[in-house]
Amino acid sequence: MSEQPAGTFASLWVATSASTGYAALNADLDVDVAVIGGGIAGLTAALALKRAGQTVAVLEAARVGTGVTGNTTGKVTSLHRLAYTELAGRHGVEAARLYGEANEAAIQHVAGTVAEEGIDCGFRRVSNYTYAESEEALARVREEAALAGRLGLPASFTTEVPLPFAVKGAVRFDGQAQIHALRYVQGLARAVDGDRSFVFEDSPATGLRDGVPAVVDAEHGSIRAREIIVATNMPIEDKGIFDERCYLHRSYIVAARTALPPLDSTFLSVDEPMRSILTIDLDGASYVLAGGEGHPASERTDSAERYRRLSGFARDRLGVDEIVYRWSTQDAMPADGLPYVGLMSTDARHIHVITGLRKWGLTNGTAAALVLRDTLCGRPNPWAAVFDSTRASESTPAAAAPDAAPAVTEDATETAPASSGAVPIRSDLVRGAGSVVDVDGATTAVYVGPTGNVSAVSAVCTHLGCTVEFNPADVTWDCPCHGSRFSTDGTVIQGPATRNLAAGALPADLG
Repeated sequence: MSEQPAGTFASLWVATSASTGYAALNADLDVDVAVIGGGIAGLTAALALKRAGQTVAVLEAARVGTGVTGNTTGKVTSLHRLAYTELAGRHGVEAARLYGEANEAAIQHVAGTVAEEGIDCGFRRVSNYTYAESEEALARVREEAALAGRLGLPASFTTEVPLPFAVKGAVRFDGQAQIHALRYVQGLARAVDGDRSFVFEDSPATGLRDGVPAVVDAEHGSIRAREIIVATNMPIEDKGIFDERCYLHRSYIVAARTALPPLDSTFLSVDEPMRSILTIDLDGASYVLAGGEGHPASERTDSAERYRRLSGFARDRLGVDEIVYRWSTQDAMPADGLPYVGLMSTDARHIHVITGLRKWGLTNGTAAALVLRDTLCGRPNPWAAVFDSTRASESTPAAAAPDAAPAVTEDATETAPASSGAVPIRSDLVRGAGSVVDVDGATTAVYVGPTGNVSAVSAVCTHLGCTVEFNPADVTWDCPCHGSRFSTDGTVIQGPATRNLAAGALPADLG
């Protein structure tokens, strides 16, 4: 077994936040709008609708903000690497302009919400840079800066970049921000809950029904509503529509303590390997966050080595010593580069979706929530057409597409028989290791903990029936087909799966 990478496996944001304690849904309930997903998109939509006079109920499968939002970088910005030249080339200059306008409005919405709700989340204004170290990247940065300026964004080209290593230049956006993302969404939840609106935790949705009323089913109750918003990164009850139009992309972050004060800037590289940099002063300690090493979630990889490369970058280029936290996350990437916001399908009437936020959920998720607020309140929104979820768009690029799943149905049960991937029982399992083995004909995921405790669960992903694989760096069972992740006891960590892995029988020979 390879050596574990440095740092505690936990998001800095989760590790430095108090836990929430909202009750689980345990009855039937009627509201105007039901929201599935307690992250940035779902809670922003819920609060915006509540402010517009509607009653809302938010269903969160785990704890508020502990999914993708709680594993972000904390950047609140409209500068998304080289997004504007990309989007203008694919969709035209007007689409790129609207995308930038939506993300700039999102920054202002976050700033206003922090002030109005008194949310203590370390909100501060910074400049954001996309920087170049090579001549080829420098030319691309110049092009991005020029285009973004023509689009009315706060852009400039500069060779003065406040990094501790030399770069050739950057596009700079002023008036951007950074926040403690989890504390922010916890503040949103506090503002949502109460006055006939609700936040429920430990309440995964088990089914959706379109109609009048539309209904969200959970294990111990249901919510009847005029409208439903599905804001779960990759949508639940998708029926394959967004599986074909998005793919999950995994990325990694390490956080290190530093004696230096935080910079008034955040950074992202153009050159590969891509590197994201942010500094923050948090509860009296200063941290440097270095992110990157991204890849499609379906790609088999050595996660530990990716953490080690990020740690090396933080030490060699940013001058830090001790890595204290490391974590990874997965984001839904849209095939055509634009988020999907609106009806879940052309046949849907009251079920709406937010997905494909392309790794910039703090702004794209906020903008998407404002689009749905206007839609559900019967008001026009200037960004709705460019984000339209029912638009004709490309399928997932072949290079990023997940491996084909076995021929099982969307409603494959937790006890579905294994269709492939079983291996003979191994006698070399060691502490801290996991393996997929055959136990009496069932494909079983077996994990031996550091103290010798053993857990066994079905290795059949409850999304579409692929066989999960053990991730030793994060100590999770990961699905290589569509990116679902499970803890060693089978609990869903991240979808699109919504049901836990079933308990499995222990193998007779553990070595």
